[in-house]
Amino acid sequence: MQDILNTFINSYGSYASYLWGEITHPSLHNYFYWLLIVSAFFFLLEWLKPWREGQALFRKDFWLDFFYMFFNFFLFSLVIYNAASNVVVMLLNDGIIALTGFDLQASNPLRTLPMWSILLVGFVVRDFVQWWVHRLLHRVSWLWQFHKVHHSVEEMGFAAHLRYHWMENVVYRTFEYLPLALLGIGLYDFFIIHIFTLAVGHYNHSNFHVSGRVSGAFFSLLLGLAMAGGLADITLLQGETWFVKAAFVAGCTFAGAFLLGPFMKKIFNSPEMHIWHHAYELPKGREYGINFGITLAIWDYLFGTAAIPHDGKEIRLGFPGDETFPHDFKGQAVFGLSSGKE
Repeated sequence: MQDILNTFINSYGSYASYLWGEITHPSLHNYFYWLLIVSAFFFLLEWLKPWREGQALFRKDFWLDFFYMFFNFFLFSLVIYNAASNVVVMLLNDGIIALTGFDLQASNPLRTLPMWSILLVGFVVRDFVQWWVHRLLHRVSWLWQFHKVHHSVEEMGFAAHLRYHWMENVVYRTFEYLPLALLGIGLYDFFIIHIFTLAVGHYNHSNFHVSGRVSGAFFSLLLGLAMAGGLADITLLQGETWFVKAAFVAGCTFAGAFLLGPFMKKIFNSPEMHIWHHAYELPKGREYGINFGITLAIWDYLFGTAAIPHDGKEIRLGFPGDETFPHDFKGQAVFGLSSGKE
C-alpha cells in the first residue's frame, strides 16, 4: 500500500514540477507553448481562408472551447495521466509478475528498437485503441452522456477539438495508455506524437480545409524535416551537407504531393470527414455514429464506419435534444454524473 501511495505522490509531484517548468521555461520541446503555437496557426488559417465564410472568427462558444483546451490538455492530465495511470500500470505489471513471473515492462521488445520505430508503434496502437474507445462512447448509453459535451459544439472550429467531458480523460487514458505504458512508452517519449496528433485534431475540427495534395505535401515536408534533422534516432542523412538535406526535404515534399496526396483523406482524418461525425442528422441506419477516427481515417474505411454523404460544410451540428443541454463549463462538467442529467 505504501508503494502505491509513494508512486501516486511521486508521479503527481514530478508532473506538477514538469508542468510549472513548461510554463516558465519556453523551449522547442515544450507542450504548453506548442499548444499555443499550433492553436495560433489554425486560428490564423481560419481567419485567412475560412471553409464556412459566413461563420464568425470568434464563433459561438469560442472562449469556452479555449478554456477546455488548457483544462483537458494540462490541468486534468496532472492527476489522471501521470499519477493515476502510473499506479494502475504498477499494479497490473506486479500482478503479471505474481501470476507468471514475467516482467512485461522490463522485457518488452521495443526497448531494443530505434526511437522512430517505437514512436510509430506507439502512434498506431494508441490511435487504434482511441478509435475503439470512441465507438464505445457512442454505443454505451452512460458513456454517451459524457460524450455529449463534445457533440454540443454548434459551430465548428479548431478549439472544439479539446472540448470534452473530464470523464473522457478517465475512459480514454484507462484503455489508451495502459498498453503503451506496459510497453515502456511514456509521456516523455511521446512528445512528437502528442504534437502531431494535436495538430491533426485541430485541423479536423477547424473551419479550414485543403486538398489531399496540399496536405500530402505538408505531411511529407514535416517528415522530411524530421529525417533531415535526425529526430527520433533517424540517422539516414547523418553527416550529409545542408544542400543534400535541403534537396531531400524538397524531394519528400514533391513526392508527398503527387504520390501520397491522392490517398491522404483515406489515411488521415479531415474536416470534410469529421464534420459528419458531428452531424445533427446522421445517415439512415447509422444512429450510433460514423467517422470515429481520431487521427487516422483508415480504421473507419477498414471497419465500414466511414461515410461522407456530400459536402457537409453547412450541415447542422449537435444531437437531438441539445437545445436544453448546458452551455457553461460548470453545467457540462457535472452532466452525466446522475442518470445523464445535471
